[in-house]
Amino acid sequence: MAFCCVGIILAMETEAIIHPMPSGSEAREHLESEQERLGGLHQTLLEASLRSRSEQEDLSELSAADQHPAEMGTETFDRERDLAIVESVEAELEEIQAALERLDSGTYGLCEACGKAIGEQRLASVPAARFCLDDQRIAEEEAWRNRS
Repeated sequence: MAFCCVGIILAMETEAIIHPMPSGSEAREHLESEQERLGGLHQTLLEASLRSRSEQEDLSELSAADQHPAEMGTETFDRERDLAIVESVEAELEEIQAALERLDSGTYGLCEACGKAIGEQRLASVPAARFCLDDQRIAEEEAWRNRS
């Protein structure tokens, strides 16, 4: 999911102290398990709130006479939040698929930016990591600057 990355990295590094570095087969098992879990979550989210109705259909059912504008705003906010969660889960699924492809190609555990090995603790806590910690920080800072 989309999070404030710096806080997540710190949380992940803390987790890494607890978990040992997985081997290639253990990493694959962990990635596939996470892929299955997120796939189920994605399907559940779609079935629960997004599959059959568009935002326009939802809002068209609300009579302007029966609904206060703030209630309509709440409906819109809730829908946008749900869509953001689905997009975040989809992005995580893509990252996991890319990590599985790196395992197959023999580049798993190597930073995509500098080519150095990604630290064992980082891979233990973030098995789909694409960058070493230094390059992850650079990427996040760059993304943050580009937001404005």
